[in-house]
This record gives sequence, C-alpha cells and structure tokens, in this order.
Amino acid sequence: MTSLADLAELVRAPAALSVPGDVLAGAAAAGVLDRRTPALAGASVLLYWAGMAANDWADRRLDAVERPERPIPSGRVSPPAALGLAAGLTAAGLALATAAGGRRAAAVAVPLATAIWGYDLLAKNTAAGPAVMAACRGLDVLLGTASAGPAARRAGASPGGRGSASAGTRLARALPAALTVAAHTWTVTALSRHEVTGTDRRLPRATLAGTAVVAATALSRADPVPVALAAGYATRYGSAQARVVADPSPGRVRAAVAAGITGLPALQGALTARAGARVLGLAVAAAAPLGRRLARLVSPT
Repeated sequence: MTSLADLAELVRAPAALSVPGDVLAGAAAAGVLDRRTPALAGASVLLYWAGMAANDWADRRLDAVERPERPIPSGRVSPPAALGLAAGLTAAGLALATAAGGRRAAAVAVPLATAIWGYDLLAKNTAAGPAVMAACRGLDVLLGTASAGPAARRAGASPGGRGSASAGTRLARALPAALTVAAHTWTVTALSRHEVTGTDRRLPRATLAGTAVVAATALSRADPVPVALAAGYATRYGSAQARVVADPSPGRVRAAVAAGITGLPALQGALTARAGARVLGLAVAAAAPLGRRLARLVSPT
C-alpha cells in the first residue's frame, strides 16, 4: 500500500522549498507583490510536484536498472498512480493559478505546464533538455507578474504606479530575474544528466563559471543584503561544483546537484531583496538551510 512518505519521495517534496521563491522574485521585480502572490506560489509548487511525478513515471524503466530503490521500480508506487498524481497536480496547479491571477496567470501557467511535461516526456534525454528545464524555471518567475490587477490597486497601488503597469512592462521588469534563475537551472540540469555515470572536468568547470555569472547578476551596488545572499549562494553551490572538478564521480555530481537545488532560495532571496523587498528576500533565503536539512530525509534529486 502506498504511503504518504512514498508519495513525498516520488515528488521530491522537500525540493519544493526551492519553488515559491521563483514567483516571489518575479512579483518583487515587477513591483506587484500582493495578496494573490502566495496563491500563485502555491500553484507553482503543485506544478513542480507534478513534474517530479511525471519524471519518475517517464523514467520508470530506466530507474528499474539504475535506481531500483525509487518509489516506482521498488513497487511502492504503481505507474498508473504516479501518472494520475502527475495529471491531478497539473490540473490543480493550473486551476489555482487561474483562480488567483485570472487570464494573465493562465497565459503563463499553461506554457509552464506544457514545458514541464515536454521536458519529462520528450526533451530530457536530448541536447535541448537543460534549455527546456531552464525555460520552466524562467516561466515560473514570470508567473509572479500575474499578481497585478484589481486586488493590487485596492491594496494601494496608485494609477500609473508599479502596481498598475501594463502586462508587457511587468514582464520586462521581471525578465532579468527570470533569466538569472533560468541560467542557474541550466547549470543544475546539465550536471544532473551525469548523476549516475559521472562526468569529465570540463562540465563542472563550465557550470562553475556560469554560477559566478549568475551570482554577479543578483548583486546590488547600494544594498548589502542581496550581496550577502548572492555570496552565500555562490559559495555553497560553487564549492560543491569545485569538488566535482577535483573528483567528477557520480557521488560528487549528485551532491552538486543537491546543492544547486537546495541553494536556489538564497539566489531567489538575493533577487527579491535587490528589488526592494529586503525582509521578504531574507525569508525566501531562509528556505535554503531548511531544504538542506530535509534533503537528508528525502533526496531532492
């Protein structure tokens, strides 16, 4: 009989701590943080969990050889149950996003869900895999721009102010944050393709250089908070990649991937703080150490 612990392992439940910060960073960058934002963040978590379940369903035969301990090949979760859970979570995520942000949110959430399923079913084992996964995270950041609307104006946004900006303007404001998170995701995904086999030293050198660029884009000349958070992100994730350069074995690669997943909230916090929401940025970044503790119980990779 399938337990909640089995389902939590299937969807990599603790890794979802790295998800709400996407929406919060996007909303902060667009200047549209409001009461809709938490619901949009919840929708992104549901879509993330859907992607994890769909990923394991699609990989069930490969996992039977390479990772027989996972929920599906071990028999703890049946393939139909995993597929049904993925479909249900997708539907719930789209419904919640639409309820919270209307057509603006649906216009981002539907392509996001499509990209998630496209990665799991088609792109994952192709050269396009890292780019498609990066697009998923970038779209997740842009989902935060759907917070703006009548609720934002009632909350006090003045006509012509940041809260009443056009959809195009909001997307343009959030695009740099989306590209930053997408670039980070590319590095993690590129490494994750070698969790079982290991890699050569060229890949971690490239991803390490990318991490340095990503961290630099989150800096602020006038505010020490995003600087500190970006530095913490670069130090932890960068050191894990440096260890892969020294020893590109599967175990080191998996550790680096886990560091990239659990370290993402620090980057999201830096982006949120850089947009002016310092306290919220610190709260987002606080998910990083919590995620590392939970990762000891349920693997995020």
